[in-house]
Amino acid sequence: MSHNPPIRWAGALLGAALLTLTACGTGGGGEAEKVTLTYRLWDEQQKAGYEKVMAAFEQANPGIDVTIELLPYEQYWTKLTADAVAGTGPDVFWMTPTQFPEYVTKGVLAPVQVGDTAKYHQTVVQSFTYDGKLYGVPKDWGIVGLLYNKDLFAKAGVEMPDTLTWAADGSGTLLDTARKLTVDEAGKHPGEAGFDPAKVETYGFASWNHYQTQWMNWIGSNGGKLVDKPFGTYTFNDAASVQALQFGVDLVNKHHVSPPATQTNPPTGNVTDMFKAGKVAMFPANNALLPFVAPEATFEVGVALMPEGPAGRAVNLNGLAEAVYAKSKHPEEAMKLAAWLGTEQPQKMMADGGYVFPAITGLAQGYVDYWKAKKLDVSPFLEESEGTTFPLPITTGFTGFETKLNQIFNEMYLGKLSPQQAADQAVSEGNASIK
Repeated sequence: MSHNPPIRWAGALLGAALLTLTACGTGGGGEAEKVTLTYRLWDEQQKAGYEKVMAAFEQANPGIDVTIELLPYEQYWTKLTADAVAGTGPDVFWMTPTQFPEYVTKGVLAPVQVGDTAKYHQTVVQSFTYDGKLYGVPKDWGIVGLLYNKDLFAKAGVEMPDTLTWAADGSGTLLDTARKLTVDEAGKHPGEAGFDPAKVETYGFASWNHYQTQWMNWIGSNGGKLVDKPFGTYTFNDAASVQALQFGVDLVNKHHVSPPATQTNPPTGNVTDMFKAGKVAMFPANNALLPFVAPEATFEVGVALMPEGPAGRAVNLNGLAEAVYAKSKHPEEAMKLAAWLGTEQPQKMMADGGYVFPAITGLAQGYVDYWKAKKLDVSPFLEESEGTTFPLPITTGFTGFETKLNQIFNEMYLGKLSPQQAADQAVSEGNASIK
């Protein structure tokens, strides 16, 4: 952001004048000059970390106060849209890749400057780039890894393979391992005579209709593509994508190593609860879920790398950005806060507190150490982030399309639509929603 030297000098001179007045004892006029910024987020756990972060910022910037506003995720976007329409948005706020296109194309976000973007994870930088400009300071990232129940593995006498692999024909170590961990009430495994899929005691894997942790990763790992390019069109009805979708559905309906869709389909999907209850052995999940799963688990939780498909391993990496409101009443101070949040000190504070993997590469060790102290090795998440990663689809209309997409794919997981039918329908609905 270009500073206008005369104004900056005027501010400095004014500050000097106020200091002189205060020193003369004619009253503390300095207080009135403070600017208050509103910083909005949705995560209660991270809010505790941000209170320390903002205290450090205020100490370094005595002329600026920051008020942190916490809103539940569902209300967050409704309120942000209403505020944007009314021209009363928060000065700095969290932004996600799927919501980004709606806000950036409507002029709600101000372009930001962070110097060299090479210091950040590139998937996060790409997620918030529009027309060659960056519209959000990279904040953090979460990535999908494989949580697993070490007790169930031990009980079944099964080792977690170094690399889990899958192919559409059912070959590979993933299905093989999942079969050994799936057991019915009579102690039988899928593929054994007398195995009863209607009376399964424990499932080896959780395959369900959850785009971020499930089928989008299968598609990428099979060489398919979700969109042709950022702000482009949906393409996941091609042969490679449909084959990957078939694999995800087969784990449930053909191989019986995953709970039926009647129990897992959104919006009532209760897979997380099933995993916490020890009913599912392997559970793909974003590391952001750890604070909600790890403390409540009655067994030892392990973390493994996501399975490799025929095209290798491609994993969803979902980054967040610190967005600046284009109509902020204090644009200079808002930019100052956002830019500062993209620097080492605050990002290290949030990583060391075990809240997030920071967007700045090379600062993740604090997050790993935090969880290591809680007996959880999260380094596989970090290892994956250094490989092939992709953001959620970055194109306008996704947030409206999401409900329809889930409805169509619920039918697919139930076996009522073939993967080709579901993908064709979803791609056609999705492309109709792009503005």
